[in-house]
Amino acid sequence: MADVLIAACALVLLMVAVGLLSVLRGPTRADRMMAAQLFGTGGIAALLLVGTASGVEAVVDVALTLAVLAAFASVAFVKADRQAEGEIAQEDRK
Repeated sequence: MADVLIAACALVLLMVAVGLLSVLRGPTRADRMMAAQLFGTGGIAALLLVGTASGVEAVVDVALTLAVLAAFASVAFVKADRQAEGEIAQEDRK
């Protein structure tokens, strides 16, 4: 069973790499943030698969911690992007 989980982990990491190649080509900050989210989601999935395959419960804790941090990163990105849009709108009014 562990071999199947490790193979699934390798497949997940391969798909994340392919996805990152296409997303990183995007010119905007949102595209780069989506690349970071894709990398984080794939990394969390890989950690969960490896943690289950190896039986080490600490790896699952690390994966869940990274999931919480990824959510905070998304919120911080949206907040910073809205502030930047507000500053641009104020400059346009002047």
